Amino acid sequence: MIESPLPPIPVPRLLHTADWQIGKPYRWIEEPERRSRLQRARVEAVERLLETANAQNVDVVLVAGDLFDSNTIDTALAMEVLELIGTLSIPVVVIPGNHDHGGAGGIWRRSDVQQELRQRATNLHLLLEATPVQIAGITLLPCPLRRQHESVSPGAWLDTLDWDSLDSKLPRVVLAHGSIQGFGARDYDRSTEAGANQLRPNSWDHDAYDYLALGDWHALKEVPPKGWYPGTPEPDRFPSQANDQRGQVLLVDVKRGQPATVEPISTAKFRWHNERVQLRTSHDLEQLQERIVSLTGRRVGKDLLRLELDGQLGLEAHQQLQHLLQKLETRLLHLRVRGHCHRRPEPSELGALLERGDAPLMERIARQLQQQLEQTPAEQTEHIALLETSLCELHRLCQDAADAQALEDAA
Repeated sequence: MIESPLPPIPVPRLLHTADWQIGKPYRWIEEPERRSRLQRARVEAVERLLETANAQNVDVVLVAGDLFDSNTIDTALAMEVLELIGTLSIPVVVIPGNHDHGGAGGIWRRSDVQQELRQRATNLHLLLEATPVQIAGITLLPCPLRRQHESVSPGAWLDTLDWDSLDSKLPRVVLAHGSIQGFGARDYDRSTEAGANQLRPNSWDHDAYDYLALGDWHALKEVPPKGWYPGTPEPDRFPSQANDQRGQVLLVDVKRGQPATVEPISTAKFRWHNERVQLRTSHDLEQLQERIVSLTGRRVGKDLLRLELDGQLGLEAHQQLQHLLQKLETRLLHLRVRGHCHRRPEPSELGALLERGDAPLMERIARQLQQQLEQTPAEQTEHIALLETSLCELHRLCQDAADAQALEDAA
């Protein structure tokens, strides 16, 4: 008698995400309309990640903390997000993080949020207790935050867990919000105290679980041997290093006793750029323009740029730089300029100012300004800026006079 082969054991597929921080205020954006667009983008990112869950035949969505930004967000906004979650036909599992902790005073304790949760998102499973949960073919080991700052590790309960008591066939996923070996919200978020919410997976048996689904770090980060931070589904800050990858979720296939398969999927709408440039010549300025084009293309209102300037340009080139910055202010969603590019006349520009036999007063003023500029100590930045502005204005007056003379001669 030939026995029929056993059907293959299905491999659960997870969508791992975290740090939505719905309701993030973006107070540093001065223009209300632009600030509103960034706030709205966070909800739109949720829409895209839910579409991804459907398209990828995901079995469960795991939100590793900080679904909301604070306990004071507007009820209508919470209602909208919960209604979105409720459109999924699969479970969405959420643990509280430091921004939306699960204790007294937290958003999950608000009566209005609890009511909307029951009515609009019956598929949302809020895990407030550190105890194993079986769902969607996996064993979940949640490490929720009950307070904003936990001095005891949220994963401390796993140190004494009887792993043999768990189903030996189901994949095991640790769902946690916190920092590991220096990676965590305290590195960029004032709401987190140093030393709080520390996770210590090195104290666990790495063979006893299959995937560590983390939240708290806002960029994509692998934490060997089995941990991942997905980063935020919509970027919320400028990159801190060249390989920062933000604005994605993780598609994860897990199987008991085998390495998980992890695939990042982009969900971002806005792009954040950080450029540091030293300007010395007009060619440097041209390269800066080309670099910005390569980063932002022809997009309008969908890029944020932090530009760190250093160096020195001639008067005309510096004026071109100012025109470029003005255009970027209009076209980008946000431009943040740091540093300073000095203005010093090129030899030809200085000659045009100092060799004005037809304008002895202008020539004398130019010489005095140039001498003071050369003699002023570098630390007197305000005085240097005033002298540079004066030379630029004098150069502009000379150009205007020359243009007027040319028109008169042509007539």
